[in-house]
Amino acid sequence: MADYTLFTNPMSRGQIARWALHEAGADYDTQLVEWDDRPQALLDANPMGKIPTLIHHHNGHDHVITECAAICHYLGAMQAPELTPKAEETADYFRYFFFVAGPAEQAITTRAMGWSAEDPQKQMMLGYGTFDKAMDTFETLMTGRDYVCGDRFTMADVYVGSPPARTPGLQGSQGHRRQTDRGAAEWLTSSPPSSGSMAMPRKRPASTPIPSPTAPWARSFARHPISPAGNRTMR
Repeated sequence: MADYTLFTNPMSRGQIARWALHEAGADYDTQLVEWDDRPQALLDANPMGKIPTLIHHHNGHDHVITECAAICHYLGAMQAPELTPKAEETADYFRYFFFVAGPAEQAITTRAMGWSAEDPQKQMMLGYGTFDKAMDTFETLMTGRDYVCGDRFTMADVYVGSPPARTPGLQGSQGHRRQTDRGAAEWLTSSPPSSGSMAMPRKRPASTPIPSPTAPWARSFARHPISPAGNRTMR
């Protein structure tokens, strides 16, 4: 048995967890989940039936981890401590991690659903204010840096890099596509997933930056197909 079991679907946030598993060098099995037929094993682990759900088979016990941000950090802490923050990096690491997991994720989701709050009083109740304010803040935070933690890649980069990448239709307040979004669309769609193989980024050398407004996404990451056999593949 592999160390981890990942319940996922290629057209879901499970791709974030899959990326994190590869960055951590984890040994895992993939259980593909159909939207209309969720297996009992998934429901036993996560009553919401939500994917991704990750199970860590550790020392005779099964530990269930859900929510992509938690999965990313957990894998860093358990498998690849070099991908977790040093003391002086901790503030940026968690600030950016949870800005994207909270305000940015809410802004992207409500935009996709066609919801908005025009009343300033109601905007104050939201965790992000407005879509454009959240996206402008994201771009401002990333301007002038290649990585969340300065000059090196961490698990925060896996999560922070994911929402713009998987939402290539987002538009700015002036009706233009954002620079981060434009490159992300090329990066994610350059090797579309299929039932037999899902493309994943390579584990990057230290010199390869994460996507930012000043570093186009498409040139920041390399991708390679995962074969149906071997370690850290679908089995």
